[in-house]
Amino acid sequence: MGFILLLCALGGYLAGSIPFGLVLCFIAGYGDIRKIGSGNIGATNVLRTGNKWLALLTVLLDAFKAGIAAVIAYKLLPETVVANFCNHPLTLNVLGSLIAGSAGVIGHNFPIWLKFKGGKGVASSFGFILMTSPKVAVIALIIWLLMAFLFRYSSLAALTAAVAVPVVAWFICEPIYAAFYTAIAILVIARHHANISRLLRGEESKISFKKK
Repeated sequence: MGFILLLCALGGYLAGSIPFGLVLCFIAGYGDIRKIGSGNIGATNVLRTGNKWLALLTVLLDAFKAGIAAVIAYKLLPETVVANFCNHPLTLNVLGSLIAGSAGVIGHNFPIWLKFKGGKGVASSFGFILMTSPKVAVIALIIWLLMAFLFRYSSLAALTAAVAVPVVAWFICEPIYAAFYTAIAILVIARHHANISRLLRGEESKISFKKK
């Protein structure tokens, strides 16, 4: 079982480490996205090129890579009970799916191809959660949209949604999901440490939908 779970982690990491934002910006003629705005390879920084469609495509692909890793693991592995977690039976396909999806998020954040300097994992985290617990993902998306449109800070919206996800999951999912989502939420918050500092100083960039 350990080898199977290791394969899930490795496959998820490699899928998540594909830097779609970087690749798409090169193809679209914007050059190295790491030299634009915050220097991040995620969709929020891609949006700073002024190309909304490119940013949307980046979001979809970044979300897809972690989510599909989770789905593949869930479909391929047997529904065999391997342990109990907080008095709930834990099956191999669920555990493998959560490991693969989480590894996909880690791969996006720390891609080996870019010297472990990747995005902040918001889109990839959402895709992972969407594929493993759609109800939690929808609630997180609603929170993100409300915060983004009210305050126009992508980072604040992401942080608020990240904090909410484990809490929501605890009430509507099995405990193992809440445990994995908590770890992912902590990673997302940690990756936004610079944004938190800028928010506190009132220096964080706001979302712009205007072409530059």
